[in-house]
Amino acid sequence: MMRFTHLTSRNFLIALHDALATTLAVLASFYLRFEGELFTERLPLLLDILPYFIALSVVVCYAFHLTTTKWRFISLPDALNILRAATVLTVALLALDYVFVAPNVKGTFFLGKITIVLYWFLEVFFLSALRFAYRYFRYTRVRRHARTEDASPTLLIGRAADAEILLRGIESGAVKQLWPVGLLSPSMADQGQSIRNIPVLGAIDDIEDVFREFARRGKPIKRVLMTPSAFDPEARPEAVLMRARRLGLVVNRLPSLESGDTPRLTPVAVEDLLLRPSEKIDYVRLEALVKNKAVIVTGGGGSIGSEICDRVVTFGAARLLVIENSEPALYAVTEALAAHESSAAIEGRIADIRDRDRVLQLMNEFKPDIVFHAAALKHVPILERDWSEGVKTNIFGSVNVADAARAAGAAAMVMISTDKAIEPVSMLGLTKRFAEMYCQAIDRELAFQPDGKPPMRLISVRFGNVLASNGSVVPKFKAQIEAGGPVTVTHPDMVRYFMTIREACDLVLTAATHALGRQHSDVSVYVLNMGQPVRIVDLAERMIRLSGLQPGHDIEIVFTGMRPGERLNEILFAHEEETVEIGVAGIVAARPREPSREAMRAWLARLHDAVDGEQRSMIELVLNEAIPEFAAGARLPASQQPVTAKT
Repeated sequence: MMRFTHLTSRNFLIALHDALATTLAVLASFYLRFEGELFTERLPLLLDILPYFIALSVVVCYAFHLTTTKWRFISLPDALNILRAATVLTVALLALDYVFVAPNVKGTFFLGKITIVLYWFLEVFFLSALRFAYRYFRYTRVRRHARTEDASPTLLIGRAADAEILLRGIESGAVKQLWPVGLLSPSMADQGQSIRNIPVLGAIDDIEDVFREFARRGKPIKRVLMTPSAFDPEARPEAVLMRARRLGLVVNRLPSLESGDTPRLTPVAVEDLLLRPSEKIDYVRLEALVKNKAVIVTGGGGSIGSEICDRVVTFGAARLLVIENSEPALYAVTEALAAHESSAAIEGRIADIRDRDRVLQLMNEFKPDIVFHAAALKHVPILERDWSEGVKTNIFGSVNVADAARAAGAAAMVMISTDKAIEPVSMLGLTKRFAEMYCQAIDRELAFQPDGKPPMRLISVRFGNVLASNGSVVPKFKAQIEAGGPVTVTHPDMVRYFMTIREACDLVLTAATHALGRQHSDVSVYVLNMGQPVRIVDLAERMIRLSGLQPGHDIEIVFTGMRPGERLNEILFAHEEETVEIGVAGIVAARPREPSREAMRAWLARLHDAVDGEQRSMIELVLNEAIPEFAAGARLPASQQPVTAKT
């Protein structure tokens, strides 16, 4: 309910309009019903009653939100409110006539049923006429501007429901510089219909015929806009993109409006077509997690870290501290976040998570509620060569972050892990699994604190490859295709899981909401649903075709051989891990082995000594002892030379 202190002069003008509308409706209905002497005789009493009735009408109109609704956006719910307000006032007039006035007018009714029925129709008309006239005026003006201000004739692709959202965005001025000329829909129910005066011109396969028809009329289509439903598998988005590019059309997409984003057009990227449908995210749940909270993100300048920062600010965090050891990355992410124009206090600090004192100092000063730990070294071949750096960052750095978050009184620390931590065969997987185990040990220890306070949670979230992230295979393939090839793939049977950065980060936040739920959860390792695995060579061939080229003819695919630390297939759960359904779409929990805090301390001490002495064999011995599922025999020797083949 809006408070009276929030009312503006515009609201008072609307209230005055509604009071005048009620006055006119009463007087007009009275005049139409009574003429001549009857009207003259009854008018004095009517004028005595009228001020009280007008005061009542102002209250009723406010109660039904007529006073606070913007006329520019008046719609069916507002029209229903007008009908409700007019009905309530009519009933009040009926009660006034039958109960209070009639006994004083010689037993006859003062207004009568005909006058009251006339009043209802006139009240509805006077309350709605000026509102809808103004709405129509703004509607026609926006449409006129939309057509004349360098607007590209645009063909919409998708279902009518999505198109209707876009058309409303155009009418309100939120989406600019395009003018829809028609819609192609995959739904038979949409055929032959029109949506807000925009006709459905056919099915998606009719795109060439529609393009030629508009060109023949001298009104060529310049742009194709794909709505969210155009990316459903049955809509065959690949065919749409390839046909549109052959016709020389600019192809854009309209992101889903459920995420709270401002409607805006973005180019269609190849990765938009490579995925299964995304999981449905409960954004109210995510907002409740971070709204008015103090949040720290380590590695905030990276692909995952920067997206988590963006989501945290979007969902209403009060304060955000970005910790990053790269000055250019820190500058880029803080500038991007500043463009949000949010109320969050955003601060960026240069720090290396391997510097324990620095991390402890920053967290103690900031006092975070939640810490998202995304800082890590993540490239498998690099960590196989520079193994000690992986231990320093992924193990010692994670230990520093966890200890600092605990010392600063954070409610939760969320560590970004990887599917390579499951039965690891690489230094990346080993170091990440060890960091998971440390968080598990602390989480279990804190769960049994006797003080009665909600325990701090330390959780890890595993997922696989993220499209368009730094070092992802998709940007690499795109660059190789643009350069004319060849596209390099390590092995023809290599399989990986993929998801978008946005979906991954939203599910990371969702996992945190479960861990911090009212009922303490006994799981601390979460695994995101990655859908079906994708063969890398199929991904390469598909990207080549989406670029309008033929694999093996225009662009060669070269197999370079598996690199040290790689395996053909990633797995989501270890054989001995128990899986737990948590009732959240897109997330499953795992219960891996939980070591004691004492064992973790002993292994950490030995790892420190091994790193200081540059003893790789000792590090692998300690990690093999800590992680028995470490398949040492599956590791490729660092000296292995790749084998080259072509397709």
